[in-house]
Amino acid sequence: MSVDPQFQAPHLGVDHHPDQPNTHSNERWDPITLKVGDDTLTVSNFSHQLPTPSEVRDRTRLVRVGQSNPYCALPEDGWHALARAIVHPPALTAQLVYQSGAGGSSLIEEHVGGATLRSGNGRVWLTEIFPLVQPRVGQDPHAESDPEIEGELTGDVAQAMLVYRFRDQSHLRNYLRQTIIATRNSNKQYDESILSRRITRAVVAHIARIEFSDGSEPLYVLVVRDGITRVVSAWGALCGDQATPEEIADRAIEVVLAEKPARRGVDKPLTQRMALGRQGELDKLRASFIAGLSGTTPAEEAIRIGQAIVVPAQIAVGLQVHPGSGLPPGEVFDDAIRSILSSIHVEFGMWDSAAQNAEIGSRALKRTMLDGVNDITGIEIADVYRLAIGQYHPQQTPDVFGDRSIPGTPLWRAVFLVHYLTRPSVFGVMKKHVKAITGKQRLRTNTYAEILGPITDRPWRLAKKQTLRQARNAWGNGGVLTKEVAESDWQPTPCADFTSLVKPATSGNLDARLTLAVAGGIALITDKLLTRNVGSAVGRTVPFRSDVDDVIAMLSRVENPAGLLLLAHAANRFDADRVAVNSFTDKQLIKEGGEDDRYTMVAVDLEANDGIARDGAGVPRRLDEYTVVKVSDPQRAAQEEGELVDDDDAELKPVLDQMATQRRKLLGTLTDAQEALTQLIRLSQTPDAAGAHPLGSPREWAKVSKLAVKVQSTIYSNDPNLDSNDEDDEDM
Repeated sequence: MSVDPQFQAPHLGVDHHPDQPNTHSNERWDPITLKVGDDTLTVSNFSHQLPTPSEVRDRTRLVRVGQSNPYCALPEDGWHALARAIVHPPALTAQLVYQSGAGGSSLIEEHVGGATLRSGNGRVWLTEIFPLVQPRVGQDPHAESDPEIEGELTGDVAQAMLVYRFRDQSHLRNYLRQTIIATRNSNKQYDESILSRRITRAVVAHIARIEFSDGSEPLYVLVVRDGITRVVSAWGALCGDQATPEEIADRAIEVVLAEKPARRGVDKPLTQRMALGRQGELDKLRASFIAGLSGTTPAEEAIRIGQAIVVPAQIAVGLQVHPGSGLPPGEVFDDAIRSILSSIHVEFGMWDSAAQNAEIGSRALKRTMLDGVNDITGIEIADVYRLAIGQYHPQQTPDVFGDRSIPGTPLWRAVFLVHYLTRPSVFGVMKKHVKAITGKQRLRTNTYAEILGPITDRPWRLAKKQTLRQARNAWGNGGVLTKEVAESDWQPTPCADFTSLVKPATSGNLDARLTLAVAGGIALITDKLLTRNVGSAVGRTVPFRSDVDDVIAMLSRVENPAGLLLLAHAANRFDADRVAVNSFTDKQLIKEGGEDDRYTMVAVDLEANDGIARDGAGVPRRLDEYTVVKVSDPQRAAQEEGELVDDDDAELKPVLDQMATQRRKLLGTLTDAQEALTQLIRLSQTPDAAGAHPLGSPREWAKVSKLAVKVQSTIYSNDPNLDSNDEDDEDM
């Protein structure tokens, strides 16, 4: 990047001219043009001065005023952390001053559920902000596990802060790095916008105490909860347009985790040593900024520092829990913050569906836990919650569900979580909370299945990232939540070999049969052998159209031994740490470099001793999605295959069969139309669409609209007007 010499030093000591821009000091600064690669951008609000360092007396007064305001709720160390982060403490202090009879203060009030959250506005130093948990990418495959998060109480009074517990300082460092890199790779980058006019929209932040399970000293910091992408982009702007995500992360971590050793004989806690370390890093940036203004044209580094170093923030400082909130005091603040984030990113759809579903699922499960719900076996839902969000490892599944015969594997973890979260006593409360969080009056089966997807796939997200998107789409198409799985009174049957369940399953054992349905179904979905069906796939990758849960239901019928055997072998061969060969096309396999580190899902043969279909050389045949769907309903597959070969013979079939075929085609065509419309709207919202309308020109829209109205009118006028239970089937 280069800087054109269009910057003029301030002309001081003259009267202000009406045509000149006016600042508080009557300084005039012409716009600066920066070259970024082949592009240029204009810096419109560069200032030749950074805000001055805050005075100790101003920080002390902020702490004292905050502590004296009964509407605020932070411990003393939390106030000190906030005072250090604020660029201009007196500005926030003015908002914190308690005003009797005037609503308490000038703080922002937000009423969320059973509490009132109070926040102040201020500018904070970029060097003081910790970007930790990022919901937008939190459900992507990552190596580092999330920290434990809990509320903070002083006595029995909830504080406006959280406790983040990491294993050790390496966990914190690696987690910060992971968050920054993932955010940089997955989200929009606002570097150029920040360089042009700084960050203009406030981030949402709060104080946190970071603790370590290894017994290391804790520290108090300012954590950003909404606006992590903006914060990471500010670091990107600071580092330069050639910086990689890894280099940006390393630079940010170098600053926020800096530590200044205490002088010999002086004992200072870690939180103070790190605060002094960050202050030292800020001083270095300040010195570089000043050095970059030595000439008439500011240096590029000075511009980057000046535009990125200050971040506007809305910072939570107070919490008032209302009577009857339904939550323990220690849980209210986290729920209030997450409610605010959801109102921004779930209702308005700014997070992708997986992030939304994970947020909804974890919040609903936590509220269910706080309701004290237990099923009839006495399993503690608090333990289930910790297993679901990753605080407990899959190896702890037997302990959570009180059965040492359960194998402690990722797949068995998923089986027991699906079973538990669909039990009536638990699901009824989960349903209530999901609807409350999303603001919906109905909860369909496929919606609940879609919420369970990110919960079940947590252990294998990283190893199977190539199939993650297709798998989650399949969960949104019903997943393993067949009507029997969701509504029957059954219990998973632990075993070391899933094929041992086939015989009892075909003999009518419900527990064995549904265990195969859930375990085998999850394996097939995860390894991309059962995907969301669309019309274009019929005849190529599947013999007929069917929802994912319907295929699993048909595979797990008592009278379908081949389907049950297929589910058993799929569950047996599933490996949470590797990718199945079947998940790739031939071209992808060549590109990925062969099959050495992969396993194979196999087709089945009821006549074979081991139930595995083999070729002439005795090698197991690879399973594919076409075979999975075909085995679920061989009769229908044969019928559909016959129709594709010779559709001209349709008139020879009985009229009722022809009508059934045409109804399936109608439903498939309408489903394809809905899918195309959804994709058009999604594509129109991307930057590359450049504002193009999803339905094209007015003439194109009129043509589509006219046909849609005609189809709707025909369907409506031919309403059979029969009582049906369709709605009950769709709703849970």
